[in-house]
Amino acid sequence: MFVAWSVLLIGLVLLGGLAVWGWLERRESARLRIRLDGRAADLENLQRSFSRFAPDEVIERAIAGGVSSHGERKEVTALFADIVGYTPLSEQLEPNVLVRILNGYFERMSQAITENRGHVSTFIGDGILALFGALAPNPWQSNDAANAALAMRAALEDYNRELHAEGLPPLSIGVGLHRGSGVVGLVGSKQLMEFAFVGRTVNVAARVQDLTRQHGADIILTETVRAHLDPRFSLGELPATQVKGVARPLVIYSVAGLAQAG
Repeated sequence: MFVAWSVLLIGLVLLGGLAVWGWLERRESARLRIRLDGRAADLENLQRSFSRFAPDEVIERAIAGGVSSHGERKEVTALFADIVGYTPLSEQLEPNVLVRILNGYFERMSQAITENRGHVSTFIGDGILALFGALAPNPWQSNDAANAALAMRAALEDYNRELHAEGLPPLSIGVGLHRGSGVVGLVGSKQLMEFAFVGRTVNVAARVQDLTRQHGADIILTETVRAHLDPRFSLGELPATQVKGVARPLVIYSVAGLAQAG
């Protein structure tokens, strides 16, 4: 009898120990799940915040392999757009009205760019720098950039109708396109990094954008872009023009539109 009670007691102790062990395991598993869920939420928030400065493809690579290893030399078509007469406009409008107009403008222009496979690299004051072919090889990048410029023109016409209905002044833009090589990657400090294109191509696109005032055309592109364009784009040749930082005068063209396929 004593032996039987002893065996029963030992069994109960073992069962109790297993129950306690199982409870401890479940508690630890629950704690780990909470920590993992928290880390996942932190990562999601980080990606969401970082996506304001870099495209999703770059974020994925940065998380997988580190931020500093993603500089690549690529041929890119750069689009630089600026509001014509922005300074007097900013002086005549109330700050809250000006910010609202700019936000509406940036939203519509950004949509026109992204819908044509472009990446909005940065806003510079009232200017927009967009890149085509920077994220992945794109043999149609110059067509995409020209289509984006035409889409921006159309989007601005729609936006100006909205502004007119509110009694607000219309906006005019100049757009410059240039194609060339440079280095793309995450650039900046520990406090702030952004996906950027480093090279003379961007500077030339900005200079070409300046020429829109001189030639009275809202979209101007260079010969390096024209050489890769679909022939259905309707272009007007402009006088070759010297710009700062470029040894020879640039051969440039205005863009009237795109003929529909017959």
